[in-house]
Amino acid sequence: MKIQIINGPNLNLLGKREPGIYGSKGFDTYLSELQSNYTNIEIHYFQSNIEGELINKLHEVGFDFDGIILNAGGFTHTSVALADAIASISTPVIEVHISNIYAREEYRHISITGKNCKGVLTGFGLKGYQLAIESLL
Repeated sequence: MKIQIINGPNLNLLGKREPGIYGSKGFDTYLSELQSNYTNIEIHYFQSNIEGELINKLHEVGFDFDGIILNAGGFTHTSVALADAIASISTPVIEVHISNIYAREEYRHISITGKNCKGVLTGFGLKGYQLAIESLL
């Protein structure tokens, strides 16, 4: 089984960025833990702050991988293009948000991308990625 994790803008700063909201663990550390816990799954990782690169990655893996876990960050609330990319591929996508987007600013309550995903996990911290993997198994 092959799963692609795609993280969007500002998620390269996990562990440093607003630790009260996003925690103090960097994603590389967490990714190593996931890969250790799921040795029977190929877990690939990609992060970009650029919307077009996220779309290109969805197109690249969206017909060959068994699942995609997407945290589109702020693009979740603004990107019709990402929503269209998700709708255009056959690989199921699980949307993940570390914080509870419904407990934050009002503009974060809307997910443009979520309607094209198999499911949405929000507010479980980094554990949301593990829950997404479990849902794809």
